[in-house]
Amino acid sequence: MKLSPALLDPVFVPRIWGAKTLAPLFPDTGTRQSTSEIPIGEVWLTGDACRVTGGDFPGRTLGEAWRAMPTEWAGTRLDTRSPFPLLAKFLFPEDKLSVQVHPGDDYAREHEADAGGVGKTEMWYAVSARTGAEIFVGLRPGVTRQTLVRAIQEGIAEECLSRVRIAAGDAVFVPAGTAHTIGPGSVLFEIQENSDLTYRIFDYNRRNPDGTPRALHIEKALEVLDFGEQRGGKVKPVRAAEGCCEVTYFVACRYFALEKWQFVSAKEFESDPERFELLIVIGGAGRLAWDGGASDYSVAQAWVLPAALGSWRIEPSARTTLLRAFVPDLKRYAEQLKARGVPALDVEQIIRP
Repeated sequence: MKLSPALLDPVFVPRIWGAKTLAPLFPDTGTRQSTSEIPIGEVWLTGDACRVTGGDFPGRTLGEAWRAMPTEWAGTRLDTRSPFPLLAKFLFPEDKLSVQVHPGDDYAREHEADAGGVGKTEMWYAVSARTGAEIFVGLRPGVTRQTLVRAIQEGIAEECLSRVRIAAGDAVFVPAGTAHTIGPGSVLFEIQENSDLTYRIFDYNRRNPDGTPRALHIEKALEVLDFGEQRGGKVKPVRAAEGCCEVTYFVACRYFALEKWQFVSAKEFESDPERFELLIVIGGAGRLAWDGGASDYSVAQAWVLPAALGSWRIEPSARTTLLRAFVPDLKRYAEQLKARGVPALDVEQIIRP
């Protein structure tokens, strides 16, 4: 079977906290965004409605293509009868998001079957950040259920969260059950389980365009919130050299792994028959080449690479930065990291339960 990487067309999603311009990632936002008066807050790169514009499934949505993918495409470990496992996005916050939490898989299966029954563990990578940009992730030490309920009633729920300043290149891990919000002034790449389940704890008394209050989900949020040891927060990256490239390892959990690769000259890779890969271009330009074909790449593109693609190359015409995401076998991935020369203590830091 002759295989070709698939380029995906993004979907622009209005959010009340979003931005009027998405430049420089999407300089033509004005001609592509929704006709809604609500600004664009998210650009979904691998949503089920994202359309394949190249590769082996042209014209199909990703949801349709995924269900039709043979093992050579999806990989030997993944079941295409389930939804596409990864949701990748860009976030453009110009106002605070709600104070919120996402459920884990067990809770979602029991209580949110109609919404897909999938929990939401996620991670953010800061593509850019203005001076003073910050996020809030995890409850501060000593915050109990009673403390948080009282803070919600007083309209100060944000004060119960740990405040984290961020700069370009920072990464933040947000396991299901972790309270969080994002402040204005950054552009974030998000990789997560393919779920849109969010329980709002507090929303700064904002209203929908029709004047009605935005819905809160306090009871459900309190059921899924982790009041014990907080597992989320800023990630300490592990950097290594790979020939002409610099690679940064962030986090690998059972849902996703995320790496950053920076290229100044061409490099060849070999696909893994166990899994497909996502490539997200966040800087530079050049050519993606494989056996039997090649295509130019540019900033803000999302590519899906088949598991059985074989050898493929990045040939940069300008210094290139890619994010690589996939669903890992954690034990095997740990062995691969050690084989690449990553020290054992750093491997333990990267792998998350």
